[in-house]
Amino acid sequence: MVSGSCHCGAVRFECEGTPTEGYECNCSHCNRKGFLLWFVPRDAMRVTEGAETLRTYTFNRHVINHQFCPTCGCQPFGLGTSPDGSETAAVNLRCLEEFDLAGVTRIPVDGKAF
Repeated sequence: MVSGSCHCGAVRFECEGTPTEGYECNCSHCNRKGFLLWFVPRDAMRVTEGAETLRTYTFNRHVINHQFCPTCGCQPFGLGTSPDGSETAAVNLRCLEEFDLAGVTRIPVDGKAF
């Protein structure tokens, strides 16, 4: 189990599992924000504080609900659907607390091509 938050701590979440790899996408959104994403089944992630305050940003095809804190602007995760139709959470590994990013295998994704 890992836990994380937005920058100000108003939004907190936890996920089952331990990330071993993170996806670095080069699309305009991920690249500008420096995301390192870990994909988990939606039911493996729970918002434990601040769910009612979250705001949503969408762009391009509007299929991913990028969730952000309205206070600090930090985006700890996004919600969407995987190609097989299952609900998925894309967790920003940089928002995890007490987690060492050095042990994560980084996988490049050509999001510009999507």
